[in-house]
Amino acid sequence: MSLRVNLSKMSRADYLQQLDQQAIAATAPPQCTSAIILDKPIAVELLPGFAQGLISVQDNATQLAAKLLDVQAGDRVLDICAAPGGKTAHILENQPDLKELIAVDIDDSRMRRVSENLQRLQLQATQIVADAAQPQDWWDNIPFERILLDAPCSALGVIRRHPDIKLLRRPEDIAPLQVLQQNLLEAAWSMLAIGGTLLYATCSILKQENEQQAAAFLATHPDAIEWPILSDWGVIRPVGKQIITGESDMDGFYYARFKKL
Repeated sequence: MSLRVNLSKMSRADYLQQLDQQAIAATAPPQCTSAIILDKPIAVELLPGFAQGLISVQDNATQLAAKLLDVQAGDRVLDICAAPGGKTAHILENQPDLKELIAVDIDDSRMRRVSENLQRLQLQATQIVADAAQPQDWWDNIPFERILLDAPCSALGVIRRHPDIKLLRRPEDIAPLQVLQQNLLEAAWSMLAIGGTLLYATCSILKQENEQQAAAFLATHPDAIEWPILSDWGVIRPVGKQIITGESDMDGFYYARFKKL
């Protein structure tokens, strides 16, 4: 079970001390400065400071997004497919001085989870229930300096936590997901400011959804360049980096980062 410490309220070292005082065994992985891994899962209500917003449940791999996005004070930020809101909240915890953060998700019930999480953490974001692939229906035409797209995917990287995926996922599911990912990338790029950063992410381990999707995007967008991810985690791909399921107790996850010329 992985936690994210709200570093705007408490250091990871101090929270580890609180866990130790309650005999809750945990470790601090090096990949992300906000992450804690519990030796054994525990009900969130029993975690010190959960109700007060000191911590959230979030896999280490997804916690890497906030740092990779490199958000700066005064930025306008868009989180596409934002539910349930873990990455939205993490961005706000890391940089409270944003011009605005807009969280978009097509699912109203899942967006309610974003609201609940932000309320518990005492954070604020503009929340829009809409199809992010159709920005003409909701976007105000003011560009964003940073965009995070955690795209719908096969979710094969999280099988260790959701083993039913092995039974439910079919090979014929992948092609429609690739089309959706491509459409979301196109929409995101149209809303990104010149000089801005787009971070593409999936919880997949399939090349078709990850490096091949990212390479195809670069090949068709001369105004895009890859911003390489320099890190000691993950496997270097032709474009982006792939976390293999179980690496440092993380979910399988893929990241590719682009700059707009």
